[in-house]
Amino acid sequence: MKYYSTNGKADRATLREAVVKGLAGDKGLYMPEVIKRLPESFFDEIQDLSFQEVAYRVADAFFGEDVPADTLKQIVYDTLSFDCPVVKVTDTIYSLELFHGPTLAFKDVGARFMARLLGHFIKQEGTQQVNVLVATSGDTGSAVANGFLGVEGIHVYVLYPKGKVSAIQECQFTTLGRNITALEVDGVFDDCQALVKSAFMDEELNRHMKLTSANSINVARFLPQAFYYFYAYAQMKKLGKAGQLVVCVPSGNFGNITAGIFGKVMGLPVKRFIAANNANDIFYNYLQTGSYNPRPSVQTIANAMDVGDPSNFARIYDLYKGDHDAIAAEISGATYTDAQIAETVCNCYEQTGYLLDPHGACGFRALSEGLREGECGVFLETAHPAKFKSTVEGIINAPVAVPEKLAAFMKGQKQSVPMSRDFADFKAYLMSR
Repeated sequence: MKYYSTNGKADRATLREAVVKGLAGDKGLYMPEVIKRLPESFFDEIQDLSFQEVAYRVADAFFGEDVPADTLKQIVYDTLSFDCPVVKVTDTIYSLELFHGPTLAFKDVGARFMARLLGHFIKQEGTQQVNVLVATSGDTGSAVANGFLGVEGIHVYVLYPKGKVSAIQECQFTTLGRNITALEVDGVFDDCQALVKSAFMDEELNRHMKLTSANSINVARFLPQAFYYFYAYAQMKKLGKAGQLVVCVPSGNFGNITAGIFGKVMGLPVKRFIAANNANDIFYNYLQTGSYNPRPSVQTIANAMDVGDPSNFARIYDLYKGDHDAIAAEISGATYTDAQIAETVCNCYEQTGYLLDPHGACGFRALSEGLREGECGVFLETAHPAKFKSTVEGIINAPVAVPEKLAAFMKGQKQSVPMSRDFADFKAYLMSR
């Protein structure tokens, strides 16, 4: 399958080219030329399939033309070595728990898949070392760093905003060493993302080293996130709750909800989506006004959603051919302050016993306020609440147990390189490598 750029000025790319380049030459994001619709027979039997079986069928529709079946199956099954269960919170609201992977965040799915697919291409082509640049507002860095740790022929540079990720998140990518380098940027997430994008556009730097991205701008990172939407539907169907299914996605860079929308185009029977924002409400305002006005991000207790110019808006805009009414018909929005997020975490815990993380709290609250008669909702619980231990403990006034695999990261020694937000400094650093 060929991939085109959302800006429409770059040459079509193969899957390998799209994955290795990350960003198109005209600064656009790659989109598959065709989004295949899955047969009705698949949805008839989906409730009886395992997560891996569901995911492989979806992966085959995206990547089957370009990756041998046995290789693709191995990549999918290796990626999904953990479950993503749907858990009841109230009679009409369920949590899709995406924190059972190695770094306890939803990005484990996309990062692990991309690491394996890129590793396949490097081995197949005998490519020189590939350098992965990834900007993170929290969970992306840890998921990508751990997904690529020790993968031959790949070096990962994680750019993160100084003082704006949780201590546990920071430990998950600054303590690894080996082929992982953490760059502590004196700025916000948008500065980190701007540095990555500028690096891709710099000809001298690209002649010096082969660069790609593992942010959700990369098709191999965001497309596999569709897997768990299909699996959530399968589980809800098994419970007899899939008739009028609403899916709510805590949204930052919008790769996650874009993957869900791709699933809907492929035939996934989701009635509608809700994009839940924190105070960074750029998309929410777009839905209300039809005008997209990015601005510098503001810091919140749901830090992984602190994005002021969501990259994947370009994909949503392209998918709906720029039709605001069509976008607003299938996606509604919600936005919450830190006080509202904290209130939701506290109330949900007291009333149901279910402990939300600050991001999942946005999703739960949006469903609580936005479900209509006869609808049932699933929100994406994108990270384990222990990743935000001090914040969550301060809200519920009770200790939050830290899972062993999370605690293991805290024992490592922090290794990071201080970096300004000036691209000239970042370029000089990479040119010296």
